[in-house]
Amino acid sequence: MRTLQELKVAFMGTPEFAVPALQRLLEQKIPVVGVVTGPDKPAGRGLHLQPTPVKKLATSAGLPILQPEKLRDPQFIENLRAWQAEVFVVVAFRILPPEVFSIPPLGTVNAHAALLPQYRGAAPIQWAIINGEHETGVTAFFIEEKVDTGDMILQRKTAIGEFETAGELHDRLAVMGADLLIETLAQIAAGEVLRQPQVGRSSLAPKITKEMAAIAWQKSAREIFNFIRGMNPVPGAFTTWEGRNLKIFGTHVINDFSSGHEAGVVVRVNERKGELVVQAGMGHLAIDELQIEGKRRMSAAEFLRGHQVQIHKKLG
Repeated sequence: MRTLQELKVAFMGTPEFAVPALQRLLEQKIPVVGVVTGPDKPAGRGLHLQPTPVKKLATSAGLPILQPEKLRDPQFIENLRAWQAEVFVVVAFRILPPEVFSIPPLGTVNAHAALLPQYRGAAPIQWAIINGEHETGVTAFFIEEKVDTGDMILQRKTAIGEFETAGELHDRLAVMGADLLIETLAQIAAGEVLRQPQVGRSSLAPKITKEMAAIAWQKSAREIFNFIRGMNPVPGAFTTWEGRNLKIFGTHVINDFSSGHEAGVVVRVNERKGELVVQAGMGHLAIDELQIEGKRRMSAAEFLRGHQVQIHKKLG
C-alpha cells in the first residue's frame, strides 16, 4: 500500500474552477511533476497576454508548465511522457485525445461539476440552475474517449440554494471537487479503486454563449428566475430597455396580483420601495439587481432613482 505522497501526478486545468484542486494537491504534499494549462491570452484594455489562473498558481509553486496549442502535437506528448507521471488529474481542461489520456499507467482522472451521467459537457453548473435542479454535486471518474462517459470513482452531492447563482455554486463545487480528488487519489495510491459504470438518465450541458443569455419573457416567472441565476455572473442574462442592453442579475418571483399584460411589460414601479416588476408568460418577476449598458451593477432602487421607467413599457 502506497501513500498519497508517493504518487507522481501531472495536473491539467485552466480556469479559476481548477485552482482549488491544484492548491489542495500542493497542500497535501502530493508530488506534482508538472502542470498543463491553456496558452496565455490577451485580456484587459491593453490586450496584454495574461496567464491562466492555473498557470499563476503553478508559477508561484515553481512547477514545470506546458501550454500546448494542440494536444496531439508530438513534442508536447514527448514532454508530457518525460514527466513520468503515474496519474493525470484533469479539472476544467480541454477534451483529451487517447494519445494523451492513455499515457499514465494508473489512468487519467477528471473532476466534473455534476452528478454524472447528468450534465455532461462544458457548462454543467449553469444548466443545472437554469433547469431548476434542487441538487447537484461533483464526480471523479476515469477519462475515456467519449466525453464525460468513463467509469466513476467517487461522487458527492449538495443541495442548490433557492437563490444561489451559478457563480456562487461554482465556488462551492470547486472546493468540493478538490476534496473529492484527494479522496480519489488516496484510493488510487492504495490500489483500492472501485470503478462504477455510469447508469441512469444522461443529459447534456453544452457551452453557453452570450447570444444564449437573452431573456425570453414569454416563459414563466419561475423559469426566468432560474435562467437569470444560471447566467449570473457570466455571461449575464440580458434584455433591452429603450434601445440599450440591460443585464439582470437578481430577481424574485411574485404572485400577489394579476394582470393581463403582454409578457415583458413593466406592470409595477415604485421608486420609494425600489420595486420594478415585469409580466412573464406566467406570473410576475421583480427585478432586484441590474446593469444598464455602460454603467455599473446596481439595485433596482438605485436604477429607478436615476431612470424614469414607465408602467406598460415593454422590455426586450
